Amino acid sequence: MPAFSHSTSPATTTVAIPPSLALPVIEAAFPRQLHPYWPRLQEETRGWLLEKRLMSADKVAEYADGLCYTDLMAGYYLGAPDGVLQAIADFSAWFFVWDDRHDRDIVHGRPVAWRQLRGRLHAALDAPGRHLRHRDPLVAGFADSVLRLYSFLGRRWNARFARHFHMVIEAYNREFRNRTTGTVPKVEEYLELRRLTFAHWIWTDLLEPSAGCELPTVVRKNPAFRRAALLSQEFAALYNDLCSLPKEIAGDEVHNLGISLIQHEGLTLEEAITEVRGRVEGSVLEFLAAEQTALRFAESLDDGSVRGREISVAVHHCLGNMRNWFSSVYWFHHESGRYMVDNWDDGSTPPYVNNEAAGEK
Repeated sequence: MPAFSHSTSPATTTVAIPPSLALPVIEAAFPRQLHPYWPRLQEETRGWLLEKRLMSADKVAEYADGLCYTDLMAGYYLGAPDGVLQAIADFSAWFFVWDDRHDRDIVHGRPVAWRQLRGRLHAALDAPGRHLRHRDPLVAGFADSVLRLYSFLGRRWNARFARHFHMVIEAYNREFRNRTTGTVPKVEEYLELRRLTFAHWIWTDLLEPSAGCELPTVVRKNPAFRRAALLSQEFAALYNDLCSLPKEIAGDEVHNLGISLIQHEGLTLEEAITEVRGRVEGSVLEFLAAEQTALRFAESLDDGSVRGREISVAVHHCLGNMRNWFSSVYWFHHESGRYMVDNWDDGSTPPYVNNEAAGEK
């Protein structure tokens, strides 16, 4: 297996986590690690955001590092070749910029602009080479990052990634409709939607190029492997909801597990926070149990053949990085300027949003 780095971000030892959001089990059982390429990753992603006009020069200089987008990926895909990690980090940065555009299109009531963007992203996903020079920086940046991701494994993996991301785009469209109509989805409907808007299976797919191996379908769909993958991603989405619940209630947001619980289950705010936190903690404990089952499955794949050994090593690598996702997500929420709304001059407008990339001239 590739060696993992045990270096940590300088911010890790100084950030203060509110008691209501602190998870001692994460801090104790999921030690934080960062890929040794991380400092260069920061530099290259800053340059890519600037080159693709996804952030203006002044906003890159002032905000890019503080948003910690590269920290999030460098704490997740350990052992990945530098070029793979760079492509993933740039794609992740693009994803956050896209999320901001989606939000601004909703806030400013631009359904036509959103519909056009939705169609263009679907087209760029299927033929990224044709969209590298698109006039919309968001489309061109997406095409560039997708084309790079498509270069690592093969057609089957590419087709799967595309299929999964088409679903993400459509989930964002459902979220657009919900927010513009003030519709709060019911709990189970919300959880299903959240798995798509949080791109659970995209980040899981990207474990494979990080391991340098496309996993056979029978391995990916094995219940032990799939459950560990899902719990890893569920933690991320649930913890995000826990951290953002009070602000999203104040901002009339409709997509948060706590809001669904309040609206459809009749819980008070305090009860909803308790319920969401319980689910967060439960996902951690369930992962620890699922991880052991998945590790035994990984061991069983080594049947003495070269291919069996290769697949076993790759699955171990993927499981190790599923584990890394817990600490990376946890610290990201307390270090990234993306969540420091109380420090913004205008709580409704992120200071790091680039007007052009957000569709605002």
